[in-house]
Amino acid sequence: MKLRSTTVIGIVKDGKAAMAADGQVTLGETIMKMTAKKIRKLCGGTVLVGFSGAGADAFALVERLEEKLEAFRGNLPRASVELAREWRADKYLRELNAMLAAVDCNHALIIGGSGEVVESPDGIVSVGSGSPYAIAAARALTRNTRMGSLKIARESISIASDICIFTGGEVQSEEICKQQK
Repeated sequence: MKLRSTTVIGIVKDGKAAMAADGQVTLGETIMKMTAKKIRKLCGGTVLVGFSGAGADAFALVERLEEKLEAFRGNLPRASVELAREWRADKYLRELNAMLAAVDCNHALIIGGSGEVVESPDGIVSVGSGSPYAIAAARALTRNTRMGSLKIARESISIASDICIFTGGEVQSEEICKQQK
């Protein structure tokens, strides 16, 4: 049975970064949990990371990203590149099945196991099964409303959950701003 478990969206806008995720974990055709926590604050609260994929794999990668952030003094792009490089090169890590979305107040990145680190040109990133729907909603809301990043992130997850059967449950969200150092 294939475990499908998430939609996470990160948004960087107006000096703030926000991330929201659904809480649903699905195994096959069964909803196993509605309150899973898929967002973590790292680096003293200056970085938000969300994950999709196998939970244990994602936790291992989040832990490694935190180590890289410490090593590179909170430089998210540099830490992400180093994590992706290690992820791709290491025999054990290469087998991990997860993707990460990471944001700080200046960068929005997707980090994948094939060595990719993709920085969004519009400050919006998403991972998981409902990702295309959440990104579309976030882009429309960003362009056509005055909503802040946190509200856009939450509303984007809500819209994705109306479309994607693997997105649902309790919406969780976090926001950080430049003053938090």
